[in-house]
Amino acid sequence: MNPNPAFGADLQPFMGIPSFMRLPVTRDLQNVDAAILGVPYDSATSHRSGTRFGPRKIREMSLLLWGHNSTLNVTPLERLNVVDYGDVSVVPTSIEHTMQAIAETASGFIETGTTLITLGGDHSIALPLLRAHAKKHGPLSLVHVDAHLDTWEAEFPAVPYSHGTPFRYALQEGLIRKGEYVQVGIRGPVSGANDYAEAAALGARTITIHEVMEKGIPAILEEIHVRMTGPTYVTVDIDSADPAFAPGTGTPEVGGLTSYQLLQLVRGLHGLNLVGFDLVEVSPPYDHGDITSVLASNVVFEYLSLLALQKGTK
Repeated sequence: MNPNPAFGADLQPFMGIPSFMRLPVTRDLQNVDAAILGVPYDSATSHRSGTRFGPRKIREMSLLLWGHNSTLNVTPLERLNVVDYGDVSVVPTSIEHTMQAIAETASGFIETGTTLITLGGDHSIALPLLRAHAKKHGPLSLVHVDAHLDTWEAEFPAVPYSHGTPFRYALQEGLIRKGEYVQVGIRGPVSGANDYAEAAALGARTITIHEVMEKGIPAILEEIHVRMTGPTYVTVDIDSADPAFAPGTGTPEVGGLTSYQLLQLVRGLHGLNLVGFDLVEVSPPYDHGDITSVLASNVVFEYLSLLALQKGTK
């Protein structure tokens, strides 16, 4: 809770200035356990844009979070010193400059020992984030929750990067530990019959939504815990949730996770060596009643809760 009354501490959610959960807004990372970072960039989308407005709306909806996680029985802001760092200064017309800015900003966080929680933005931002984390920790174990593979070759001729390519490059650059990349919730039509096979050849363990529904979340989590042996990065595309629960996204796919299943999946990562997190592809212009942003803010809260529990075990 931000003690500064200008932020509306102890007021109703519709009052005050909306930093994430009313956290102090600062770029001083001394003695900070975790920090919220926005990346309002959406120029790498291949369908509907609008995710540049995601970080701001997620922050606004986070004011509905009361602070205590009753399921995990932890109050994260009592155990962790968390701040809202603000946003990366993106360049909407240049993905190369934006990725450089993301990597430089993220590296500054990581060098201080601060755990970075990033709000996107489209999924292209995951590549510079992975580069920054791997620079510090070495190759990472990766949990990737999504409707889409995002391991495609260039979606657009002569342009290597987009929101559909980050994990192809991450695998090719050796940012991910061999055998420790799991994609969960993959579904929907794809570009070609070999797309799944190509992802597997690159090193992805693809868990489709069909497998999730047949086995259940606990069984999927059991496999994840067996596979993830190193410092673990978690990336969540909000389109992993069914558009009934998350319509505000650029490339919706029917037949996805429920809100509860997505929360259950993130909660179940407790016990892994968690080092970084991003949540991407929230597009407020396509949201109805802000339900996508409400879900997104709650997913971030679950991850914060995991960090609090993790700190308690060290």
